[in-house]
Amino acid sequence: MSLEHAAVNGRPVPPRAQWTYREVADELRARIRSGSLRPGQRMPTQAQLADDFGVERTAVRQALRILQSEHLLANVSKGSPATVAEDTRSAFRGPGAPPQPTMAGLGPRVAAAFRQQDVEIDALCLTSVSLTLAVNESLRQIHAGSMKPAKVRVRVLMPSRDIDLAFPAPAADLEAEQEAALGGRLQRHWLAHRNAQGQVLRHNLMALRATHGTEVRVEFRALPFTPPVKLYLLNGNEALFAYYTLSRRGEQLDRERVDVYDATGVQQMLFAFEQGAGPRDTTFVEQSHLWFNSIWNTISTDLTLIDP
Repeated sequence: MSLEHAAVNGRPVPPRAQWTYREVADELRARIRSGSLRPGQRMPTQAQLADDFGVERTAVRQALRILQSEHLLANVSKGSPATVAEDTRSAFRGPGAPPQPTMAGLGPRVAAAFRQQDVEIDALCLTSVSLTLAVNESLRQIHAGSMKPAKVRVRVLMPSRDIDLAFPAPAADLEAEQEAALGGRLQRHWLAHRNAQGQVLRHNLMALRATHGTEVRVEFRALPFTPPVKLYLLNGNEALFAYYTLSRRGEQLDRERVDVYDATGVQQMLFAFEQGAGPRDTTFVEQSHLWFNSIWNTISTDLTLIDP
């Protein structure tokens, strides 16, 4: 079966050259969180999952054991299909919640935030690509009529166009003049990406005014430094935190392949902290809000989403 057409419970499996057992676990976890796989529901057989993802059954069993250890699945065995746990909410919350890749963890939490009447999202990031993608699912549900917030306020901190970024940065050994030239090209490429994603995010959110009468406010401020982490604060109740982990990789830049040190934000592991889940979580959420507001109100500057 082609991965482009394979499905788990009717939902297509995203195409990928080769799934690892951890990636299979991430995909199934995301479906449990989103409600595509419901509490108490029987999972497809291991043979079906192996066929759908294009992996060996050993990889499927390893993925299912991971989800069982996270209390998301029950009855994991060789003999019969596993079932989704009856209560999965606690597995995604509090000190014991496992970290998830940004795109697996951010979208469902943003959707939960949008179910409130007053939505407040603060973000610190290199670009707003992860937030833009995460918000799109919430917008789809709003347009479908399954949620209708009255107010939406989004604040985003991103690096200023006027600083020398720490990353992306040239990874190859170059003469000083060549390195400076490549660094300038990388900065312009990043700036165009930052501006485009920010414009899409703002446009999609502001459209709620005309289509649903929602009170919307979207603001951007510029950082005087390259953030080594990304941070999302949702409705004053949750703080989601991830490190930008750098690696050396090839980048297509003006039809030329260049080696750079960079981080792929959508793949970074996201750690969740929730107000009221314990002293550690509560303090982290409170301090994260204090830190974000201190940066927003002091050293950040106006940010214009216009290319030079």
